[in-house]
Amino acid sequence: MENTGTGRDRVDVLIVGAGLSGIGVAHYLQDRLPHKEYLILEARDTLGGTWDLFRYPGIRSDSDLSTFSYEFRPWQSDQAIAPAGMILDYLRETAAEEGIDTHIRCSRRVTELSWSSAEGCWTARVQHTDTGDWSELTATWVFCAGGYYRYDQAYTPSFEGTERFEGTIVHPQFWPEDLEYAGKQIVVIGSGATAMTLVPALAETAGHVTMVQRTPTYVLPLPSVDRAAVRTRRRFAPDRAHAINRARNIRRQRLIWSLSRRFPGLVRRFIRRVNRHLLPEGYPVEVDFNPPYDPWDQRLCIVPDGDLFRAIRAGSASIVTDRVRTFTERGVQLESGRELPADLIITATGLNLQLFGGIRVRVDGNPVDFSEHVAYRGLMLNDIPNFAYAVGYTNASWTLKIGLLGEYFARLLAHMDAEGWAVCRAELPADGLDTLPLLDFGAGYVQRSLASLPRQGDRGPWRTSTDYRDDVKLLRHAPVQDGSLRFEPARAAHLDTAAIAPLRCTWRPTR
Repeated sequence: MENTGTGRDRVDVLIVGAGLSGIGVAHYLQDRLPHKEYLILEARDTLGGTWDLFRYPGIRSDSDLSTFSYEFRPWQSDQAIAPAGMILDYLRETAAEEGIDTHIRCSRRVTELSWSSAEGCWTARVQHTDTGDWSELTATWVFCAGGYYRYDQAYTPSFEGTERFEGTIVHPQFWPEDLEYAGKQIVVIGSGATAMTLVPALAETAGHVTMVQRTPTYVLPLPSVDRAAVRTRRRFAPDRAHAINRARNIRRQRLIWSLSRRFPGLVRRFIRRVNRHLLPEGYPVEVDFNPPYDPWDQRLCIVPDGDLFRAIRAGSASIVTDRVRTFTERGVQLESGRELPADLIITATGLNLQLFGGIRVRVDGNPVDFSEHVAYRGLMLNDIPNFAYAVGYTNASWTLKIGLLGEYFARLLAHMDAEGWAVCRAELPADGLDTLPLLDFGAGYVQRSLASLPRQGDRGPWRTSTDYRDDVKLLRHAPVQDGSLRFEPARAAHLDTAAIAPLRCTWRPTR
């Protein structure tokens, strides 16, 4: 690490976030460009991101680990849908074996990033969350890999009467370690992946668990052990087996997604038939498992070995499709008038979306409003120099996209080194660009935050792909220079900030 002589350390790349994305990007950076100095700053006191933050019962992956694990490091367990502890161990082992952990500094929250064209670098203002101290760090590139939701704040609607409730109210994002729930009456509000995970886990020891959902979700059982993957691992060496299992499951994910988009009625009927088969005879499937939207308009929920349906059949869990009118002293009252008794209410009501960790960003003194920028290749934003980010897939395993972004980022930096460039920025087409929301996804936590997010274009490298096969072409094989990137040597890197405003006006929101 270079010392700049100003009391600030200088690195080639600053990675923000030591979770699944940050560790993955670091691998490609050090593997392809071992001469680059990089540092990973993590706001929390340990690595792992989501998989260390969430501690609620039953937390697990909702993608198979053949595709959710890194391409460069095989997943060795027979567990295809794995609990958080196993995933966290995998991340820690990966960071240690690759030497990435020596580049991680925990309890370091980046609060501000300032780009100076005169100096050709970013200056990061860093809060030491363990001591309260502050420091600064300069970097040629910044890569934001902290995911897309707030770690310090969850989403909870304003429910009437919460102050009257005599029991305990908990949000899964902040699960108390000492919370006792055995034998208790529990109401879980919500119908997303968190609720689907919590309900069967709680039902093992609770008196009864009732999931209250405003809107049903598509739910599909998958085996927790992938027998085909197990057979492949027994037959081939680890790397080869991993490649085979990964390719097979990528094709499976893509097939389910494609069928859902092309033949939504067919997929809807198939899922409902599976649900009906796993539920007690006469169960009102049309009420509790009949979403008003098409499959994959929102993420399809996976339940390993049908554990949710098993809990319903056993009578230890139930689902009620209704709206909460008010909390009462001893539970919740629904809009239908029905009252549900509860000792414990869990508000599994979602996340608060937040890209880039809430970091304040300036370019040559001008504050950056991310909603005024357009994504390029799902990695950069127009007119923001030497700035990259990673957001994984919402319709497939998150890590598939992260790996491709890490590969492309390393290729981009190698191209700049070979050509002698120091600064890179994406520039919008001269003839303008129609734009769309960055995330074309119907989940509530996405829809609540779209106005604050960057946009995506309607064509070419400005369209953020959700198709792994298309992204392989765009990020792994397509030339780095496609006419949208402007490269500059260090001494010619000054950006005419007066030109930013007209550039921002060349995109047109279409919805």
